[in-house]
Amino acid sequence: MASPPPIQLPNSLNLPPHLSAHKYFLVCTLTVAAWDTLVLSPRTWRLFKTPGWPALKTLFHFLRFFMPIEFIVVAVAFFDTKWSQDACQKFYLFEPICTAILLAATSAVHVIRIHAIYEKNRSVLIGMSALFAVQIVVTAICCGFYRSVPLLDGQGCIAGPKHDWVGIYWVAPTLLYTVSFGLALLRSIESLQTRPLGPWKLMLRDGLNLYGAIWLVNMANMLFWFIMKPTDERDPIKTIVTSMAAVLTTSMTLRIVLSVRGTLEHGGSFALSASTGGSSSRTTHVLSANGGGRSANHPNHPTNISTHTPHTYTLDELRSKPEGEWGVVGDDRDTKSSVHGVGGGLVERDLGDKGDRGVGIKITVDREIGYDEHEYRK
Repeated sequence: MASPPPIQLPNSLNLPPHLSAHKYFLVCTLTVAAWDTLVLSPRTWRLFKTPGWPALKTLFHFLRFFMPIEFIVVAVAFFDTKWSQDACQKFYLFEPICTAILLAATSAVHVIRIHAIYEKNRSVLIGMSALFAVQIVVTAICCGFYRSVPLLDGQGCIAGPKHDWVGIYWVAPTLLYTVSFGLALLRSIESLQTRPLGPWKLMLRDGLNLYGAIWLVNMANMLFWFIMKPTDERDPIKTIVTSMAAVLTTSMTLRIVLSVRGTLEHGGSFALSASTGGSSSRTTHVLSANGGGRSANHPNHPTNISTHTPHTYTLDELRSKPEGEWGVVGDDRDTKSSVHGVGGGLVERDLGDKGDRGVGIKITVDREIGYDEHEYRK
C-alpha cells in the first residue's frame, strides 16, 4: 500500500526556527505596546489638559502616538500573508527610519531631563548634546544600509542589515542611554549626603529603575546584533530584539516624563531641589515663651503680653529634616504642616520632643484678618 504524500504547508506556516521566533517575539512586543497604551491613557489625558506645551510635554505626546502607529504598520507588513516581496522592496525602510525617529525623540527626553537634574549644568548639556548629535548622524547613515530580508511570499516583510557594522545603528543610542543612566545614578548617590535614604526608596524616588530598564534592553539588543550569527541570508536573528527594544525604551521614557515633579518647564527639577533651596522662600515665624497680642475669640483682652522683642527663626532652623519629597512614603515623608488651624488669630503648635511634653517650642502666628470691621460678640 502506497504511503500518503507529505503534507505541503503554505509558506506562511512553513517557517524557519529563527523566523518563527521573530514572529512570536513581535507578538510579545505588540502586547507590551497595547498594554502601555491602555495603562497610560488616563495620565496622558491629565497631562494633556495641563497649561502650556514645554518640550517634555510635546515629546511625550509625540511618542505616545507615534510608537503604536509605527508598530501597527510593521505588524501588518510582517503578518499579512498577502504581502508580496515586490511590495516589501518598496516598504522595508519604513521600520528603520521610523525607529530612528522614535529613538531620537526618546534620546531628546533624556538630554533635557539629565540637564535639568544637574541644575542646568552646561558641561552636562554639551556632553549629552554631543552624544545626541552622533546618534542622529549614525542612525541616519545606517538607514541607507538596510535591505529587505529575502523571505518567501506569505512569510512577511522584514528589514535586515546588509553588513554587520550596521549594528552601530543601535550602538549610538545605547551609548547615550548608558551615560544617561550613569549620570542619573551619580546624581542620586550625591543626594544621599543631603538626605540619607534606603536603596529601594532612592530607586523609586529618582526613577533609576526606568533608566536601568532602558539601558538593559538596549544592551541585550546590541549583543544580539554583534554576537548572534545568522545561518543564511534569510535568517533575521539579528533583528529579533529591535522592536522590543524600541517599545520598552519608549515606554520607560514616557514614565520618566510622568515622574517629573512639578512643572515640565525646562525639564523639571530634581527630587531634592525644593527642600535644599534657600530659606528665604520659607515663612519666618516669631517665637515667644509668652507672646503678646490679642486672642481671636477675645480681641479686647490681652493675653500674656511680652515686654521684650522676641527672636525670630526660620522653619529650617526648627525642623530636624527637610520637607517631604516625591516618592518618599511613610515616616520618611513630612506631609504635615507645622501650622494648623482655620480662621484668624493666634495659632500655636508644640514642636517639642515627643518624649517630654513639658519642654518644647511654640510658634505664634498672628494673622491679620480685619477684626475692626466686625462687631465683637460673646
